[in-house]
Amino acid sequence: MAGWRLRTKFLLSMLLVSAALTTTTLLVVRLTVQNQVRREIQSGLGNSVLTFQDFQRQREETLARSAQLLADLPNVRALMTTRDRATIQDASSGTWHLAGCDLFVLADPSANIMAMHVSGPGPTTEAVAESLRASLQSGKATSWWYGNQHLYEVFVQPIYFGGPSENRLLGSLAIGYEINEPLAQDISRVAASQVAFRYGDRIVESTLSAQQEADLQQQSQAFLNEGILRQPVPVKVGNEHFLATSVLLSPEAAQPVRLVVLKSVDQATGFLDDLNRVLLVLGLLAVVGGSLLVFLISHTFTRPLANLVEGVRALGQGNYNFPLDSRGGDEVAEVSAAFDGMRASLLRSRQQLIESERLATIGRMASSISHDLRHSLASIVANGEFLCESHLNATQREELYSEILTAVTQMTEMIESLLEFSRTRESLRPAFGNLQKTLQYSIQVIRTHPEYQGIRIDLHSQGSSEGWFDSRKMERVFHNLLLNACECVPKQGGRIDLYLRQTEEGVELQVCDNGPGIAPEIRDQLFQPFVSFGKENGTGMGLTVVQKIVQDHGGDVTVERSSPAGTIFQVVLPLTTNSGNLPQVRETVS
Repeated sequence: MAGWRLRTKFLLSMLLVSAALTTTTLLVVRLTVQNQVRREIQSGLGNSVLTFQDFQRQREETLARSAQLLADLPNVRALMTTRDRATIQDASSGTWHLAGCDLFVLADPSANIMAMHVSGPGPTTEAVAESLRASLQSGKATSWWYGNQHLYEVFVQPIYFGGPSENRLLGSLAIGYEINEPLAQDISRVAASQVAFRYGDRIVESTLSAQQEADLQQQSQAFLNEGILRQPVPVKVGNEHFLATSVLLSPEAAQPVRLVVLKSVDQATGFLDDLNRVLLVLGLLAVVGGSLLVFLISHTFTRPLANLVEGVRALGQGNYNFPLDSRGGDEVAEVSAAFDGMRASLLRSRQQLIESERLATIGRMASSISHDLRHSLASIVANGEFLCESHLNATQREELYSEILTAVTQMTEMIESLLEFSRTRESLRPAFGNLQKTLQYSIQVIRTHPEYQGIRIDLHSQGSSEGWFDSRKMERVFHNLLLNACECVPKQGGRIDLYLRQTEEGVELQVCDNGPGIAPEIRDQLFQPFVSFGKENGTGMGLTVVQKIVQDHGGDVTVERSSPAGTIFQVVLPLTTNSGNLPQVRETVS
């Protein structure tokens, strides 16, 4: 009897222990998965907003360029010289169809509507005239017009007789694209979320159902009138739960235009209910089966259970490759196998997410390259068409040729930057030389540019700067840094100081300018590819190539300081007196 009591006590003790361990394990798994899913929902919402912002920026740049090209068309200029409303209205129909826009407006210098074409029941002529005058007064090329319950994103461009520098204004051209259901569906697919456009306090267009849109209209007053959302807000629209955030599209407008992005929580967490049931069943099986076998095979039961606990902890730390012992046919082995399968499923989901993000990055890069190349090709085609006109004089032809040459040079520099960015560190060809000589050569090249003649460039050196480096690639580093500084400082009175000094690790170069500083919009992503701000012909690859070449040499480039008084770039290179395993090619220093 005593043996049975002891056996019963031991069995109950082991039963409690096994139940506690199993419950803890499954609870940790459940909480880990639940927290991971919630983090992925929030991260996905943030990625959706960033994806839309990239899409909107590229869309606006493309449409603004289209408006500019339309305003520069010879037939549009010739049409505006007639100053006859009926003639302009009839003859501009072909240009409207060519533009492919929903709203097409031509106005004289006094903002009087000379021609107006609209798809469907759009706004009245008086409303368009009032919106056009407001846009011209603001001086912005992009505006939002609302009339007759229709919202348009409008791009306004002046029409000049001759070049813009002659200031012979013929009127204005405005093309607008309506915020309609097809556009909302396209943005919903791009952002992988439900979207809704708001103008002031009303929803203009959305991808939600009518009932959901009405619920959002009632609830959005509470969380959209406080400005731009910084954190996602949980909302219930209809019978579905969402995380919502908004993007302010027109911060200066009297009636702000917002895009509301909603990510469904119910869809993303729907599998958790099934997971809870599966975990509950597995827990019951483990406890019941363990209570029958734990006394006899405790030594074979505790080991896989401990291994399972370690696997759960490793999963919580992000280790998906922790080895699990799922041998045997008991409940613990079944739990281990089920956990291993679930862990493999989570790993596959994580890898799919990483692959999707990689494809999205490739898509953004391809979109940026395509846009820049199309921009240069469009400039070449447009100026080539102008060259065919017979009435141009030699000066005008030379200006058009110069613009074509600039576009070709920009395309060539972009391709060279991409090739440089794709090369590996093994492509370096180091040789022993003097870094100061290379820097002086780059300064001389910059000084040959006529537009930079008024900029003062001074070099201050201290100590030796000899060592092993790839002189051709370092010339490109110095050229990009100097060119970037020259484009920022004033053309007259600009000053660039270069401080080259020897350090214990190698050499240090500081490039100081008296420009206006780095724009806050790009300060955190300055060295990322295709990031450019305020440059008419910038490719956004200059500093990216600089960082890659310097890092290939084992160094680093940083922004030491940036303010309205100027910017300081710092380059640190660990130059050595020997090249180790690198090919030793002696460079002649004169």
